[in-house]
Amino acid sequence: MSPGRGKYDFYIGLGLAMSSSIFIGGSFILKKKGLLRLARKGSMRAGQGGHAYLKEWLWWAGLLSMGAGEVANFAAYAFAPATLVTPLGALSVLVSAILSSYFLSERLNLHGKIGCLLSILGSTVMVIHAPKEEEIETLNEMSQKLGDPGFVVFATLVVIVALILIFVVGPQHGQTNILVYITICSVIGAFSVSCVKGLGITIKEVFAGKPVLRRPLAWVLLLSLVVCVSTQINYLNKALDIFNTSIVTPIYYVFFTTSVLTCSAILFKEWQDMPADDVIGTLSGFFTIIVGIFLLHAFKDVSFSLASLPVSFRKDEKAVNGSLSNMYEVLNDEESLTCGIEHNGENISRRNGNLASF
Repeated sequence: MSPGRGKYDFYIGLGLAMSSSIFIGGSFILKKKGLLRLARKGSMRAGQGGHAYLKEWLWWAGLLSMGAGEVANFAAYAFAPATLVTPLGALSVLVSAILSSYFLSERLNLHGKIGCLLSILGSTVMVIHAPKEEEIETLNEMSQKLGDPGFVVFATLVVIVALILIFVVGPQHGQTNILVYITICSVIGAFSVSCVKGLGITIKEVFAGKPVLRRPLAWVLLLSLVVCVSTQINYLNKALDIFNTSIVTPIYYVFFTTSVLTCSAILFKEWQDMPADDVIGTLSGFFTIIVGIFLLHAFKDVSFSLASLPVSFRKDEKAVNGSLSNMYEVLNDEESLTCGIEHNGENISRRNGNLASF
């Protein structure tokens, strides 16, 4: 791949990733609104195993929005590295948080606004330091990567963990622990991103006139993608139905992104050719995004805005002034008490002097 072509593809993938975040962020709101309408109607909730949301048009609108976002995301992986595309999903968290404040009555306070700003800054840093060129360009190279012993071990561990969570942990703790369903979505998501990456390469080779559809790997990737996405949608619906959207979204982002970055490092080895400063910049941007998301949601129930800052300062000043005045009062009382003791001592000595004169 020529440097000019690689840079062109990089910016195409960047634009697709950003548009994907907008569609996916809006889909969370639409699906949550649909689930809330079903709950008011008394239908069996998705968290309890119900599927009444299939009859709710708002849920379908959210699904279509998520589908559009996933298509854009799908295309982005064909042009840009997973190290760049996946962390930019933080923009969907921003979109979800802003829309939640308007349509779900979930407040966005000063901490949340600072968190949004940090997430944008972290995303910008990751864009600057992300690898600009793709390492895998053909389906043959993808096949070789999938057969790598390191990835085989990783895939085996992921499958075992997912099965334990689905059949053992989920039925017992899924209704009370938010991490169960989100972890299932996240570990399965590592496979879905790998499948999307492989299918994106397949589509590019199809347009180039290569007979890649005759190879079984292309259809295996497609089938695996359908299974992974279906599992993710099912357990994400359960998490959204049981827990607050503003909690599900950031935790899902952190878990999912960490899982994808781990899979990308093992399968595509995009980190090997990156300079040390780019690796540090990418990780710094990712951790900045995590801090921003934490601020965005950890203090969401705290009523704190920019207008309340002077009030807080005045309260602090009053508290300081009050403590100083109390200290002055204590000192004055001590001085008066000391003076009183001195005066009493003088009177006593005078009396003793008078007695001695007798």
